Amino acid sequence: MKNKIDRRKFVKQGAAGLVGVTVLPSFLSLNSKKAMAFDNDSNLRLTAYYERFGVNEQIIRDVMTEGLSKGGDYCDVYFQNTMTNYIGLEDKSVNRAYSQVSFGVGIRVLKGDQTGYTFTEEVTLKAMKNAARTAANIAGSTKKVDPVDFTTHTHPNYYAIKTEWEQVTIDEKIPYLQTINDKVFSLDARIIKSNIWFSDETSYILFANSEGRVTYDYRPQGSISVSCTAEQKGKREQGYFDLAGRRGIEFFTPENIDRLATESVKRTVSLFEAVKPQGGEMEVVLAAGSSGILLHEAIGHGMEADFNRKDISIFSDKIGKRVANEFVTIVDNGTNPNIRGSLNIDDEGNDTEETVLVENGILTTYLHDRISAQHYGLKPTGSGRRESFRYNPMPRMRNTYMLNGPHTFDEIIANTKNGLYAVSFTNGQVNIGGGDFTFYVKSGFLIENGKISRSVKDINIIGNGPDVLNNITMVADDFKMAEGGWTCGKNGQSVPVSMGLPTVKVSSITVGGIS
Repeated sequence: MKNKIDRRKFVKQGAAGLVGVTVLPSFLSLNSKKAMAFDNDSNLRLTAYYERFGVNEQIIRDVMTEGLSKGGDYCDVYFQNTMTNYIGLEDKSVNRAYSQVSFGVGIRVLKGDQTGYTFTEEVTLKAMKNAARTAANIAGSTKKVDPVDFTTHTHPNYYAIKTEWEQVTIDEKIPYLQTINDKVFSLDARIIKSNIWFSDETSYILFANSEGRVTYDYRPQGSISVSCTAEQKGKREQGYFDLAGRRGIEFFTPENIDRLATESVKRTVSLFEAVKPQGGEMEVVLAAGSSGILLHEAIGHGMEADFNRKDISIFSDKIGKRVANEFVTIVDNGTNPNIRGSLNIDDEGNDTEETVLVENGILTTYLHDRISAQHYGLKPTGSGRRESFRYNPMPRMRNTYMLNGPHTFDEIIANTKNGLYAVSFTNGQVNIGGGDFTFYVKSGFLIENGKISRSVKDINIIGNGPDVLNNITMVADDFKMAEGGWTCGKNGQSVPVSMGLPTVKVSSITVGGIS
């Protein structure tokens, strides 16, 4: 196979392919109806990925040999081809559309816990070897480690779809936006504006390392978000709802299209009746579902192993210790079917898994990439993630959530005399080291004498993640996963994630309201 694909030629060809339907050869149809071995002929699939990136086994070995030429312990290569499409509707018409094509390879060399990392958008042997030599500089000895023979690694498929996004034209997407827009305006006469975004993404990953593992992944993403503005007596409110996941277009059924319109309008007009409550310490009930963002930000980041390896996280000395009540179990899972943060393999080529972080109140482990796993003498948890081939991987969350507890929703509300029922959050800030956080509650309700009463808005909750974890007094049996397009930022990198929660009661959090 000749290595003759460069970025300029590929982007030109790729962008042209985005205009219409791109029909993939049968060996690139990487879907399955359930989690199962990716295919019965992994060599055929692997050949398809080699052809996509214009490489073969010998080329990759030559690049790795260059990366290990100065004494590195380990080398891996991460090829990525991502195609993203956006369509926007504003002022009742589809008036925005654009596409992005990303193509390149990242090359990493490890020497102990030190990392040399480079990338190139020109996937030619010369460019890759030059990049590998730069990454090799992390080491400085005459010792050489040669890459071993490759073995193809197959894995389950946790995000089966029926139709690849490359096969869906823009003309097929536009009616979805128009239908939602018409529905939004028909639901309430107070609606004066709507903004709707339809985005889809397809990413092809080819990974190989000097230990002999070679593997690949096809990663789809689809999302529709709806924002609308309503006006009443000169006062305006804005609400938002979205659905997202590792989904194909078949996910956007008439029922889900109707939900997008209905929920966005409902969340918007309900704000007209909302009040700003008195501030102070109070009991807080976190609604099932997307309020899991509090768990993700205030607690989850502190369980990523790099923060603990460097003694930054407050959880650094808590392994094997009680951090919550016995009915609290928290997991981070990459295997949830079609969920936004799920992965078939992580970005270091490792199998993904369900990682139990807190089991019956005891902190059991952290989220590990290759480097932190070696530091702790453990196996990676399939949590090594990166934004793209341009970035080095690090421990990241996937889908983080709390499992069901022994209580019910009605019991939790009835046992809350005066408190806040927080439904949706936005604009959170967290200090990873100490776990201190501030979150803006977009919508919620007061709980008065054991009953949900007036709606509230525009308030902050302020607290400490480990304290909140320790102060969870009730957990319901109504677990729900968030449905929206959550994206997590860390050290300048963004990756898709999700989170979830059953209804949870925290005995005390500071609520910033009227003083």
